[in-house]
Amino acid sequence: MFTALLLSAPGTKLDPILAENLRSAWGGSALDWLSPGEAVEFGLPAVPDNRWDVWADLQQSRVDLVLQKTEGRRKKMLLADMDSTMIQQECIDELAAEAGVGARVAEITKRAMNGELDFEGALIERVGLLEGLDEAVIARVLESRITHMPGGRELIATMKAHGGHAALVSGGFTAFTEVVAEALGFHEHRANTLLAAGGKLTGDVARPILGREAKVQALHEITERLGITPEDVIAVGDGANDLGMLGLAGTGVALHAKPVVAEQCEVRVNHGDLTALLYIQGYRRAEFSA
Repeated sequence: MFTALLLSAPGTKLDPILAENLRSAWGGSALDWLSPGEAVEFGLPAVPDNRWDVWADLQQSRVDLVLQKTEGRRKKMLLADMDSTMIQQECIDELAAEAGVGARVAEITKRAMNGELDFEGALIERVGLLEGLDEAVIARVLESRITHMPGGRELIATMKAHGGHAALVSGGFTAFTEVVAEALGFHEHRANTLLAAGGKLTGDVARPILGREAKVQALHEITERLGITPEDVIAVGDGANDLGMLGLAGTGVALHAKPVVAEQCEVRVNHGDLTALLYIQGYRRAEFSA
């Protein structure tokens, strides 16, 4: 048995007629509104052959379509990327802007997240451009430049209220994950460590560097510690370095992802916010925790 889920973009009302027409065309079960005007689902005996054609059409209306197996959709663990996922920025780009090399670093970041550059090499190159930056700038960037992705607190609080575990695993920096993890309610976090001396960034990062394989390793280590399996995990990310964990998790969500990432993921959320991950698991709006 499969479930088809329709999600509208924030501030956009999901048309009940559109949902009913799709349900009828695919021979699905009765519509079940998880949130009136925002999220609706229906059951299907099999995945329709025209799934991706319909998905593409719905994208034009700013509606996300997710098809998945009904059994086992509610997960026991969240594994989340940070940059452009749990926060709306790339932390290294914001530091680079303060250092006067914002455009150069942002271009390298874009290429790395698109999978055009080796992540480790790209990180070393970008961090090198931060050499000499006052370490105190980190706190200023956190205060003035970093904003949380909408729906993050509800996502984590709701999963925790139902016994779930939340881990933040980032190719960014611990100076940021520590603050973001505490603010949003994560149980734990992992990231790279910027090196500093005399109150200035040295232009280097501690080894080993946490990249794509380290995120996969984190998934294995944390699930083993918790006594669960990768199938019990919902993972979310947007960049090429997230593909390993997205592919391994029971549900891997490409959130507002780069095209090269989205096309390799079965679950794509281009218009919804992080509460989409709750609807994907079958939670109703009334079950959300603040």
